[in-house]
Amino acid sequence: MNFQKILIPAAALALIVAAYFFNGWPGVVVVVSALVMWMLLHFTRMMQVLKRATNRPVGYVDSAVMLNAKLKPNASLMHVIAMTRALGELRSPKNTQPEIFRWTDGSDSYVDCTFVNGKLASHNLTRPTDKSVSSSAEADDSGPSA
Repeated sequence: MNFQKILIPAAALALIVAAYFFNGWPGVVVVVSALVMWMLLHFTRMMQVLKRATNRPVGYVDSAVMLNAKLKPNASLMHVIAMTRALGELRSPKNTQPEIFRWTDGSDSYVDCTFVNGKLASHNLTRPTDKSVSSSAEADDSGPSA
């Protein structure tokens, strides 16, 4: 169970009650103002991350190898989107757990990330085989020369 859905509102309510107990209504106003500011900061960050992601193709990352090196367990989906500056390509059925997203780079390497309840559970890097890379390089070299 995701305890953040319970603990964060309970902690906020406890802060409001404590503020009323110690300082009365002026204390409540200060705590509620601080909570609203905290929520606005998170909302602003989310909007900024999504604004940057709108300018990139879905599922594209500059380097899948570097993304794989930077990923940490329990990172949020929003944090991964902020790192890649692109939305991931959804590979699992919609609205099911776990969610699997893929980010691919220009060399056809890709990282599949598995998210459970919005947190990174696992990730794996897949690189193209050497045969496909060498055959495409041979095809480029065998063209007519000028």
